[in-house]
Amino acid sequence: MSLISSEPAHSGHGQDLGLADELLIDADPDDAPTSARAKPQTAAQRSSVARIILGISLVMIAFNLRPVFSSASTLLPEIRDGLGLSALGASLLTTLPVLCLGVFSPLAPKLSDRFGAEKTLLAVMALLAIGTALRGIPSIPPLFFGTALAGACIAVGNVLLPGLVKRDFPQQAALMTGFYTMALCGGAAAAAGLTLPIEAASGGSMAIGLAVWALPAAVVFLLWLPQAFSAHGHRPGLRVQVQGLWRDRLAWNVTLYTGLQSALAYCVFGWLVPILRERGLDGVTAGAVVSVSVMVQAAACIFAPHLAVRGRDQRLVNAAVAILAVIALFGLLFAPLSTLWIWAVLQGIGQGSLIALAMTAIVLRSGNPQIAAHLSGMAQCVGYCLAAVGPLLVGLIHGFTGSFAWSGLLFAALGLGAAWHGWRAGRDLQVNVVLSEKSH
Repeated sequence: MSLISSEPAHSGHGQDLGLADELLIDADPDDAPTSARAKPQTAAQRSSVARIILGISLVMIAFNLRPVFSSASTLLPEIRDGLGLSALGASLLTTLPVLCLGVFSPLAPKLSDRFGAEKTLLAVMALLAIGTALRGIPSIPPLFFGTALAGACIAVGNVLLPGLVKRDFPQQAALMTGFYTMALCGGAAAAAGLTLPIEAASGGSMAIGLAVWALPAAVVFLLWLPQAFSAHGHRPGLRVQVQGLWRDRLAWNVTLYTGLQSALAYCVFGWLVPILRERGLDGVTAGAVVSVSVMVQAAACIFAPHLAVRGRDQRLVNAAVAILAVIALFGLLFAPLSTLWIWAVLQGIGQGSLIALAMTAIVLRSGNPQIAAHLSGMAQCVGYCLAAVGPLLVGLIHGFTGSFAWSGLLFAALGLGAAWHGWRAGRDLQVNVVLSEKSH
């Protein structure tokens, strides 16, 4: 094992997104000594067509990382009635995939080191399609097992995407982050808006409404095959270890910002449709409101990173969008029904910006792709374990009080915490870590 760098990774302005890519190691042990250091073929070195195909493929993978959440949320009343789920069981169903995101996130860098990011993502898409399809079996065990399997796959995909963006699009990281977070929101919006109409068109089949979202995952599996077996998809010959990350205060600010905004996001994905249905909207209209909100999130994902990197740091914008998201949630909880569409749009702006800025913070606060992958793993491990508490508490609050109104206190606490840590995570610094290399 040899030392690569022991210097603090603090540096100038965060908008220099191409920092230290020379540390990316991808030597093939069959072609060169283990001490050789060779850059992989980045997107910038490929043809324009190859760059476009790679970018589209990453965006399409991201699209498939959210339908599991919002499709189950949309059909939650039908699932409870059809399978006899209790209030606690429904809460666990909405919480389980989020918990899996936290539990399985630390596996992603290890799998990437062992098999390569491209082949790992190929396996993720195959297992995601299987897990999503299993939810269509009208029985509680396959519903929960399929949900857990899908959540584990989504955890790995979530962690690997920022590192791939940092590696393959170092000069367009803000743009690519915006595109793939837009796709995350687009997948959630599609599932929220289309699941009930699909169920109705299939003769009221809850199974089809849940399982149909395996199809886009299967399609993306086929599209990703060429990337997984291309020249840049082989396993790295050297593994880079990132030491000291879990002791770095800035890394914890990024982690808690990611976790608290995720808790808000999954409260929306998991419970906003039931909240609106309890307020008197029919299921299709409630799903449409949430779908519009999430589509606005998708648009906000494009603009927020560009707005963030224009300033010297991201402190103000990180905190402001957290406050906006919570204010809009209060509007959806308590404002007259005639104004719900306005609050849905505002909530989409706030929540979509939060999601994109959290992903952007991981990239901006990292000095190279390895640090980005490990910081992403830390942020999503701790963050999603924390985020899993949000939907669970909403369900428990509703079960205890018989109303969603008291959830407003939870939303306020999550938003204020996200604003504070977003302010700290937005400082123009980078995480302070030590890098060392080890051959496989």
